[in-house]
Amino acid sequence: MWRQDTSAAAEPRAKLSRSGLAWALTGIVVQHLTVARIAEGLGVAWDTANNAVLAEGKRLLINEPARFDGVKVIGVDEHAWRHTRRGDKYVTVIIDLTPVRDGTGPARLLDMVEGRSKQAFKTWLNERPQAWRDVVEVVAMDGFTGFKTAAAEEVPDAVAVMDPFHVVRLAGDALDKCRRRVQLAIHGHRGFKDDPLYKSRRTLHTGTGLLTDKQITRLTALFADDAHVEVEATWGIYQRMVAAYRDEDRARGREAMVTDRIDQHRRTEGAHRGHHPWPDAEEAC
Repeated sequence: MWRQDTSAAAEPRAKLSRSGLAWALTGIVVQHLTVARIAEGLGVAWDTANNAVLAEGKRLLINEPARFDGVKVIGVDEHAWRHTRRGDKYVTVIIDLTPVRDGTGPARLLDMVEGRSKQAFKTWLNERPQAWRDVVEVVAMDGFTGFKTAAAEEVPDAVAVMDPFHVVRLAGDALDKCRRRVQLAIHGHRGFKDDPLYKSRRTLHTGTGLLTDKQITRLTALFADDAHVEVEATWGIYQRMVAAYRDEDRARGREAMVTDRIDQHRRTEGAHRGHHPWPDAEEAC
């Protein structure tokens, strides 16, 4: 009988491969995918995906006591773990962003705590040794004030910041609100499928360096209408924010973000006077 050694591809008697598990963990922690979406992507049942992810998480976390060593920058966010009415469907995810900040590697999962309250994060921080909390320099989070308050109480010397994902998402939300407001002011109703603003809603969120010729044509036609000038100005600011975060030179990206914030009013006024706020193509790529 001939047998092939598959231990490099998967654990013995495992239902998912090592690469599949790595993809699942990355999807849940970094990309905020649900277990149902993970199961669909892997072509397995929900229970199979859930059990495998939990087991791998425990193996990487609980069996790796050194995971807390050298942590100076932590990120905290909520994740919808289950979509049922039983129990708390959310978990608080804590990751180590030190390697990302220092440019030495990707983020690392530190822990997942049931619930998404201030108390959940505060309790987790309080369970860490004081010496560990004293070296935490930055806590990155979303806009939830509970996380910020917990960090202020348990790691008061750390700087609380909003992570780029949520900053860009808030900017995108502002762009959507502006589009809807202008749509209502012009047409007196919410967007219909044939309304230019509604048809462009996804294109407006696409980075300028990723736009197809068809999308560029659509935006050019959209912004040619003076009634859409406020949307054009807001879109230009949104794209500049994305470009600043994508800049490989962090110092230059930070400078661009500060400059944009100071110069925001000038660009908006320029748009009202008919100046074009499209970001420079090279800068936005």
